Amino acid sequence: MKLQYQNSANSTSLDERPVRLRLTTGPKTRLLQRMIIAITSFLGGFVLFEPAPYELILAVIIVVWFAFGLRIPRLVLPLLLLIIGFNAGGIIASFQMEDHMRGILYVATSLFLGLTSVFFAIILSKDTKRIEILFKAYLAAAVLTCVLGILGYFNIPGFALFSKFERASGAFQDPNVFAPYLVIPILYMMHGIMRKNPTGVISKSLWLAILTLGLFLAFSRAAWGLAVASIAFFYCLQLINERDRNHRFRLLFLAAMGFTAIIAVLAIALQNEDVSQSVSERGQLVQSYDSGETGRFALHVVGLEVSLAKPLGIGPLEFFTLYGTNTHNTFLKASLSYGWIGFLCWTTMLIWTLVVGSKLLFRQRPWQMYLQIAYTVFLWHIIISYVIDIDHWRHFYLMIGIIWSCILLEARWQFKASNQKLRETSLCPEPHEAT
Repeated sequence: MKLQYQNSANSTSLDERPVRLRLTTGPKTRLLQRMIIAITSFLGGFVLFEPAPYELILAVIIVVWFAFGLRIPRLVLPLLLLIIGFNAGGIIASFQMEDHMRGILYVATSLFLGLTSVFFAIILSKDTKRIEILFKAYLAAAVLTCVLGILGYFNIPGFALFSKFERASGAFQDPNVFAPYLVIPILYMMHGIMRKNPTGVISKSLWLAILTLGLFLAFSRAAWGLAVASIAFFYCLQLINERDRNHRFRLLFLAAMGFTAIIAVLAIALQNEDVSQSVSERGQLVQSYDSGETGRFALHVVGLEVSLAKPLGIGPLEFFTLYGTNTHNTFLKASLSYGWIGFLCWTTMLIWTLVVGSKLLFRQRPWQMYLQIAYTVFLWHIIISYVIDIDHWRHFYLMIGIIWSCILLEARWQFKASNQKLRETSLCPEPHEAT
């Protein structure tokens, strides 16, 4: 890494020359940047306290990266502006509370997490190798935190910290966040096994089994639904994207084998009495706290009525203060905690990301697989956000960043292709007109 001072060529006096700090991009610098991305991605799997190491290191590297000349591309400005608008609505809503600072601190966290998606979009688009490194580090963190959660669930001495409410939680504060975090590496390992020329199938199958067991032992109904829907959707993408008939038959065979393996793993797990009892309790579609006048869905109606009556919102966390429970609906939370402004910005950001990202799903690019994984999990996170609050889930904003980084990569790809075509056209001699 080298720091250079760049002087203005038009200045005559050395003392009068303006000085700008510029970071050169040599091999050592690129290696350091990739290491930073890997470490940051890995730390995303360990959130036992707040602020987590993930936030602390991101806060530092975002400032440093921009200090050394990182710029915001125009294509990512809509994402940035919508995130700012969403949190501006939250600040306005905070002043509807008696304790303004409580709300503003909550919004500050939301703003920071939103800015991480913009940051990841920019830095991942600079070097396609960075996306691969990020996914590998994410997988390593997911497997490790998953192992901790499994050991904690089975009451192995010294690992009680990694299990909560008799459910595996890994190095997370909440099993309902831990389990959805695992879906991305599950799809990543699935893709590795489904490739035409797979390598390390045994190790990938082992990691996949560990991740699946950890997700199962978290006993999160939303995460179970998320995983099943994501796997089915991602598998369909692979079938549609595959043109080789023989490989399509192979994918169908692998699907049958994978389904059989999952049933076998679950059957073995259910031999444990505690697991069996937890499944019978958590496996019910509607729990006691979902129904009734004070249940989750009844309070959705109450929250909607409050939202319609309070365009500026009631402020972050106020719904819990008033009703003793969270909204369990991110769209409702957006309108209550961030006002109508926040709700419109949040919804627009989600739709914009879905629409633009969908146009790139079937384009054969080096980053296609990463886009398909991020897009799939992002889509189904939006669906489950109807029954759970995801506005502070770190990996959700990471997925947004990955999708937008692929949008930037595609724009650069198209620009290079256009220039190449223009050069080829200019080098081709025009035919002589007939005389």
